Parts: sequence; structure tokens; C-alpha cells
Amino acid sequence: MTADCYTFEALACGGVRLMIAGTTVVCRPSGALWLESARTLIVADLHFEKGSAFAARGQMLPPFDTRETLRRLDADIAALTPRAVVFLGDSFHDSDGERRLAPDDHARLGALANGRDLVWVVGNHDADGPRNLPGDVVANLIIETLTFTHEPAAAAPPGQIAGHLHPCVRVRARGASTRRRCFATDGARLVLPAFGAFTGGLNLRDDAFTPLFVRPPLAIVLGNGRAHAVGWRSLVPD
Repeated sequence: MTADCYTFEALACGGVRLMIAGTTVVCRPSGALWLESARTLIVADLHFEKGSAFAARGQMLPPFDTRETLRRLDADIAALTPRAVVFLGDSFHDSDGERRLAPDDHARLGALANGRDLVWVVGNHDADGPRNLPGDVVANLIIETLTFTHEPAAAAPPGQIAGHLHPCVRVRARGASTRRRCFATDGARLVLPAFGAFTGGLNLRDDAFTPLFVRPPLAIVLGNGRAHAVGWRSLVPD
């Protein structure tokens, strides 16, 4: 299938398979990225304990964001049985977030390491990584032709996979519109959507995305149980 001259494959599982810098990846409808050849699951911007961070400042959000984010992550792990899980930065909303974890949520996070590797790529919200959870803390990670890092860089070489910007799109059709999280790619590099339950998003039409791609990007939009490839011409500003 094609959209705006991009080639991709819609999968029965609801994901979209495409090539990034010569490596095959699957954009899952959950917002996770699956690297099947390395059996590695990648998630970005979980922002664990964002709710408790806001509560400490007097904005009383429901304190269940970490639990819901873990529930969704558990579902992807159960479906795919990965050998490794990569957290692509801003896994915690702030440097004190790990301490605020409820004991059962801390235990669930620790149990993710049973039978697999965990890799914590640091982000701007969690520059030191977790202190009391299993796994390796790194600034970036290379797998095959891909380089995983938290913040995307302008004019990055092919193969950069990043998060940080929480890409979303607005799609308008038949007089109505919907706003959804999305992956964004020009075929050489890719930005993941935020995986966390309480995370917002930045419209892909925003100028912040312009220097990241060498041509108008393809959006892989997260729907209800299915991801959809949507071309640039179908996207509108907020």
C-alpha cells in the first residue's frame, strides 16, 4: 500500500509495517514500536507518576496514570514476548517519580525484567534514569541500522528513532475532525508517540517537526485497535 509515495503494509494485528533506514519495524496501535528481527519492544514518554507530580502542586488528577500505562505495556509484552524492552526517555515525569511509585506498581515494573532485558534511555525529565529498578541506563542505543535516542535532532542521519515531541495529528473528513496520537516518519527516521496515559501531544503540522524530516512525513495514526497510515495532505493544524 502507498500514501504520499510511502510504502507500508497494514497487518492483521492492527499494526503498520514499514522500513526505516533499511530495517523493518511495526508501528503498533498502542503506540509501541516493534523491531521483530531483534524481538525488541520500544516505548517512549511514559511519564510515570505524572498524576502524583501534579497532585503535589495542588492539581488533583486521578492517581491511576502509572497503573493504566503499565496495563497497556503489559498487554503488548503478553502479545509479543519480547527479548528486550527499550524505554525511550521520559519514562518518569520527574527525578522523584520513582520514589512516588506505589509498591505494587514498583513490583510490576521490576517484574518486567523477568526473562528479558530492560534498557532505559534517559530523557530530559529523567536524566539519571531509574535508581532502584533492573535494567541498563544509557544515553542512546544502536540496534541494526537504527539509533534510539530521546530527543530527535534536526538533520539527523538516517536511522534515528526518537520520542520527546509527543506527535499528534488532526484529520478532518466529511465536516468533522478527530485528533489522535501518531508515529511520524519520512522513511529514514521516526518519532514515536507518547505512550503514557496522561501525556498530551503536539500537532505534526507544528514548526517543531519541520527540520526533522527531509520530506513531508507520513503519519501512522493510532485508532481504536488499529493504526492507520495517513498522508500529509490529509492532516490539518489544530
